[in-house]
Amino acid sequence: MARIHFLNVNEGDCSIIQHENGNVSMIDICCGNIEIEDHTNCSSVDLKETILGNYHQKETPTNPISYLSNIGVSTIFRYIQTHPDMDHMDGLQKLKDSFEIINFWDTDNTKKQKFDEKGKNGLYLKKDWDCYQKLRQSKNAPKALLYYDGSRAKYFAKDENGELLDDYLQVLAPTKELIKTANDIGDWNDSSYVILYHIHGFKVLFCGDADMKTINHLLRDHKKDVANIDVLIAPHHGRDSDKDFAFLDVMCPQLTLFGNAKSKHLAYDKWNSRGLKHITSNQAGNILIEFKDDAFYLSVSNKTFADRYCKSRGCTLLRNSQFNSYWRILECSVNII
Repeated sequence: MARIHFLNVNEGDCSIIQHENGNVSMIDICCGNIEIEDHTNCSSVDLKETILGNYHQKETPTNPISYLSNIGVSTIFRYIQTHPDMDHMDGLQKLKDSFEIINFWDTDNTKKQKFDEKGKNGLYLKKDWDCYQKLRQSKNAPKALLYYDGSRAKYFAKDENGELLDDYLQVLAPTKELIKTANDIGDWNDSSYVILYHIHGFKVLFCGDADMKTINHLLRDHKKDVANIDVLIAPHHGRDSDKDFAFLDVMCPQLTLFGNAKSKHLAYDKWNSRGLKHITSNQAGNILIEFKDDAFYLSVSNKTFADRYCKSRGCTLLRNSQFNSYWRILECSVNII
C-alpha cells in the first residue's frame, strides 16, 4: 500500500511518500531542528459545535527526523529539494546525519543566503544551508540530480522495459526558462519542482511554492495532466500571494491540503466559493493518505478535529489500524469527473 505523510511543520513544508516498492521519497524538510517531539492532541478550539476554528496544531509541530524513525524508515531513496528557501530545508543537516540518502534532487538555482555572526537567519541555521551546498555538488551517496519538465527516468517513472509504472512521479516543473527567470529576478518560488504523483489511477499534485509563472506553465503545457486532481498540496502552503485562482477551475481537486500560515494569508475563500474540500495542518496536525485499489483513505493525528469532522458528517470515528496515532476520517474513490 502506498502512503503519503503530509507533516505539520509550522510554516514550512515536508511530505513523505512511501512507495509500494518500499522506496521512500521525501519532499522538503522543516522543523528538523526543533527539540520538542510530536504532540498531536492540543485540543483547545475556539468554536464548539463546528469543525472550524483554531485547533492550535501549529503550536505543536512535528520533527520529521523523529517521525521518520518512528515509522521505521532508515533509508531515503529520493530527497527532493523543491527550491532553495530555508523553510523547505530546515533540519537538512540532521536529516543527512540521521539517514542514508540515495538521490538528491536539486534545481539549478543561484540563490545566496546571508546569516549573522551566530550562524542564524531568523529561525534558520547556516549549517543547513552549508549542507545544502555540499549535497548539490555530491556525485554519489547521495547523487545530486537535476530534472526538468518532461524528465522521465528509471526508478521514478519507468520500469525495466521503459513503460510507465503504476506508482510514479511526473516532473511538470521547473523548466529551464523558469529557472533562468527566477535566477534573473531573485525570486525562487517559480523555480520550484512541481511533481505529479500517479498511483492506482489517482493524481496527487505537489506544488512546492509555485507562483503564477509556474501555474501558467502548468495550464498551458500540462492542462490535461493537472485537470481533475484527486489531492492537491496547495502551492505556497495555501497562501493567497496575489494568485489568479482560476487554476482551481481546471484542477478541481477532490481534496486540498493547506500548510500553516496566518489565517489572513490563507486563500480559504477561493476554495469555499467553488465548494472545494480543504483541510489545514492547523486543524488536522499530521495527515496520512493511504492508497488501496480504487480508493484512498485519509487519517489525521488530531483526534479533536477528527471527532468533530466525523460528527459533522454523521459517520463513526475510527482509529487507523496501521498507525495508532492517526484517526481515519475520509474515504474517496478515483476522481472520474
